[in-house]
Amino acid sequence: MLYFSKLRIIFITLISLFFIFIASSNFFNVESNLFKKKINLGLDLQGGSYLLLEIDNTPVIEQKLQNTTSLIRSYFKDQNIKIRNLNLENQTIKFSVDEDLKQKVIDTFSDENSEINPYYARFKSHQLNLIDIGDYFEVNFSRQGLIELKVSSQNQALEIVRRRIDEIGTNEPNILKRGNDRVLVELPGLDDPMRIKSLLGKTANLTFRFISKNNEDSFGVEKLKYENGIDEDFVSKRIILSGDNLLDAQPRMDNQSNETVVSFTLDRVGAKRFGKATSTGIGKQLAIVLDGKIISAPVIRDTIASGSGQISGGFTFQSATDLSLLLRSGALPAPLNIIEERTVGPDLGQDSINAGMIALIIGFILVIVFILIKYKIFGLITNITLIVNLFLLIGILTIFEATLTLPGIAGIILTVGMAVDANVLIFERIKEELKNEKNNLIAFDSGYTKSRTAILDANITTLLAAIILFFMGSGPIKGFSLTLGIGIFTTLFSVYFIARLLTVLYVSKNKEKEGLI
Repeated sequence: MLYFSKLRIIFITLISLFFIFIASSNFFNVESNLFKKKINLGLDLQGGSYLLLEIDNTPVIEQKLQNTTSLIRSYFKDQNIKIRNLNLENQTIKFSVDEDLKQKVIDTFSDENSEINPYYARFKSHQLNLIDIGDYFEVNFSRQGLIELKVSSQNQALEIVRRRIDEIGTNEPNILKRGNDRVLVELPGLDDPMRIKSLLGKTANLTFRFISKNNEDSFGVEKLKYENGIDEDFVSKRIILSGDNLLDAQPRMDNQSNETVVSFTLDRVGAKRFGKATSTGIGKQLAIVLDGKIISAPVIRDTIASGSGQISGGFTFQSATDLSLLLRSGALPAPLNIIEERTVGPDLGQDSINAGMIALIIGFILVIVFILIKYKIFGLITNITLIVNLFLLIGILTIFEATLTLPGIAGIILTVGMAVDANVLIFERIKEELKNEKNNLIAFDSGYTKSRTAILDANITTLLAAIILFFMGSGPIKGFSLTLGIGIFTTLFSVYFIARLLTVLYVSKNKEKEGLI
């Protein structure tokens, strides 16, 4: 029946006023800490930076194959088999053995009994193929192996990129996968992407190694340049510590040298290794190598057993802060190359906002005028409901500090259309009921009741589509589906609670009047 208790009326009123107040924080400066939340504007509305990064998996593939080369060498050594011409070239391992031992090699790497043959398990875990060319064998990644490696690198890169950007405090970044070797980064409000590009372009592969002056080292040496690009030194290939052993890194001011340094703390394993290395290497230079360049190479004066230390290298406070950030977030599994870059200026963003708002206002005014002419007093009720519905939608988006994009505005416009559609269905049904029922109260109640199924069917099917778009889509599509999905709930609430309440109040006072609608 057309009846609302006082408690329900108070509830509807309080809910409406609450969300109107929340939504108003987007248009006015609200001092209360409780309601300082606002809707964030997306990249297409407030401007910002768009970066498409491609993962260079070549070093990862080379490293995996290098490890496999060591595996093969260990196998032949255990089996006392003489191996010839073992080398890695063009992402392919090549080697040869005596003719009478070829079948033994094939059998070894095809025996699935991993308990008897541990080499097979390790070999297959990397999705590698052993190919008999004739004079020699070739080992390379299978197609599936390359796909798994790329997916793994992409997942790691995505997480580390997210950590680095979150450390900077960028507002509402959008970080997504593209294919199996690309990462999309959208940074709303950031119109100078140089620092971000610098941070994302560094692998941040940190190692601690000894300087080898005599060029003779059992682990081998390599010549590396210092960061100035001029000086160079021979560095042992033996890695004492890596960035994986770091617990924390922070920029600090060294009181003794009065320069900015990076203070780091090691985990338990790292502290033990570092203490042992510094105790046996007193008087030696310890090279701190980042992405293949020597940052600094201090001389070890005493044992460092505390598990903490400093990295110096003529840093500014900004560069020390960025290095600390890189070390805390971890090393990328592979280098990232920027293959596409766009900067959306704030003027373009404002144009997008104006275009969206003009479209919303024009559509809203046309709807209001049409409904008012068509249904008169009930058109006025519908228009009031539409305005409250918009405030409800904006209020919910504000509470969750959602990011609004142009497609999101399109979702709001579509919500207005669906809200009007629901009211039209109800009023047209009421007209049908009034033809057979002289009692206005019964006719209006029947109109609301009998139109409910059609309205729910339409909104539920639209809601299902919005849910699918949200989970299957990405970026702008999610923004559209989110506003549309929330709009469906606010529409049903406004139609069956707010509009119906106002209708009840009017019809109850004019229940004897003919031609109400």
